[in-house]
Amino acid sequence: MENKALYVLAGYEDETEKNLSAMQEKLYASGFEGVQTKNIPMHITLGSFPCEKESELKKQLEQIAQKTWAFDVTVNHVGIFGGSDVNVLFVAPDINRPLLDLKENFGESFDWTPHTTLLIDKSDVVHKAVPNVMADFHHFVAKVSVLYLYEFWPARHILTVHLKG
Repeated sequence: MENKALYVLAGYEDETEKNLSAMQEKLYASGFEGVQTKNIPMHITLGSFPCEKESELKKQLEQIAQKTWAFDVTVNHVGIFGGSDVNVLFVAPDINRPLLDLKENFGESFDWTPHTTLLIDKSDVVHKAVPNVMADFHHFVAKVSVLYLYEFWPARHILTVHLKG
C-alpha cells in the first residue's frame, strides 16, 4: 500500500500507561469514539520513515535502548491541534533534555510537539470532549521507558525495546 510508513513511538511504564488509558477510556465511556488508532500503547511519536527502513530501524532502536536510561517527563498540558475539520485532543509533557535527546535520534525536534493523543475527531466533537478531560486533569510525572516500532495502515507491531533502568 502506497501510504504505509513506519513509526517510532516512545512509550510509558505501566502506571503511566494505565493513567493515560483511563483518560481515554473516560472519553469512550462518555460517547466520544474518534478515529485515532485503537489498541496500541499510549505514546509520543518520535518519527516516521519509509517501510524499506525496517531492518535499519530495528537495529537502531535496539542500540538506542541499550544506551538510554528511562526518564521522567511532567505531563501538564492539555491541548488541541486544530486548523482543519479534524482536530486532535492530547495531553503533553514539558520538553526536557532526555526527551529531546531521544527525539533527535529520529530526526530534528524543530517544529515538533511531543504529545499523547487521546481523541481525533471532527472539530466540534473534540471541543465538546475537552471538559471531560479537564474535569479530572492535573499534572503528573510520567516515565518514558520503552520504544516501539509500528507500521501503519493497518497497524502492525514490529518491535518493542525497553530503555535501561
